[in-house]
Amino acid sequence: MAATRAKKDREQIVLVAGRLRGLRESLEIPQSKIAELLGTNQSAINRYEHGQAEAPYKTLIWYADYFDVSLDYIFCRTDNPQGVLYKNQPDTLRKKIPNSPEFREFIEACFDPRSPMSTKLKEMMIKLAEGDETE
Repeated sequence: MAATRAKKDREQIVLVAGRLRGLRESLEIPQSKIAELLGTNQSAINRYEHGQAEAPYKTLIWYADYFDVSLDYIFCRTDNPQGVLYKNQPDTLRKKIPNSPEFREFIEACFDPRSPMSTKLKEMMIKLAEGDETE
């Protein structure tokens, strides 16, 4: 089991290394320039790009910001540089929320009755559970 996990980790490092190298090469930027911008040395960038070392998360975030791509793209979770866009889907949520007396009781228990916002928030939660979007 540990060997399988280590193999998957190694595969992920190689995938990320390829993305980092590809991003840099796409703009024809030398490793030394990336190292300068990151405040590190060229050999560190070379190790990250060849999968010999894991890039620190701050470095990965820097790459995402500098090359205007998502971390999902850097981690090869998508081939779309902008990443995967998740949509708010209240209809799906509504299907999961039970419209029952127990749920209303749960909502009542969640809010402090002394708070002036409690009544409004409770009403909003109940409307959401009932599928009423009017306001």
